[in-house]
Amino acid sequence: MTVYADPFVKESPARQLGALAATLGRIASSAEKTARAKAIVPMLDECLQFIEWTLFHQPDTANKQLKDLSVMLKLWRDSWEYAQINQHLCTLLSVQTKKWSDQVLEYSGLLNL
Repeated sequence: MTVYADPFVKESPARQLGALAATLGRIASSAEKTARAKAIVPMLDECLQFIEWTLFHQPDTANKQLKDLSVMLKLWRDSWEYAQINQHLCTLLSVQTKKWSDQVLEYSGLLNL
């Protein structure tokens, strides 16, 4: 585990999902901004790490959704070099990550506190 992982895995599963939702939200707000294009892949990688570190601490429902999300994020990461030159694809990533952020935040239960 990396030094970065240690504080993350010590958080509650709800807060771990909150961190994932926050990073997805940052992607949503950055994907359509040309100046932020280079930041997208590192943020996608961060989301994938967060999912890997929290996956087995989540209920079955969230676990399946997180696995599916991981597949989609990998596809975006691997195609971002080509996607970023098409404004429609940038908008699609923005819309999708906003939706995913909202879903992950709902799974976390932090909205009910």
